[in-house]
Amino acid sequence: MGERKLDSEGCQGIKFKNVTPDIFSCMKKKLQDYGIETSPGNSGILEGNGIVAYFSWDGEANLVIEVQERPLTTYCGQVSGKLRAFLRECHEY
Repeated sequence: MGERKLDSEGCQGIKFKNVTPDIFSCMKKKLQDYGIETSPGNSGILEGNGIVAYFSWDGEANLVIEVQERPLTTYCGQVSGKLRAFLRECHEY
């Protein structure tokens, strides 16, 4: 198992707006397809590929993901970039 870094700088609090119920479901599916398990419901834990994060969606439009752990070889920007790519893909449906 690769080493992981507890995150204390920069990755926490990635915020997304205009996340409808369909987009939220799409994002959870994309995360699962990418190998990241998600808790059921509107809040919980995302875990997989060396990443541990907490997510919270208000049920209407606002999603916050706080990364707690990530692989040492993965930068915060890579994590947020992948999440933003999933969001863009889900907006296209």
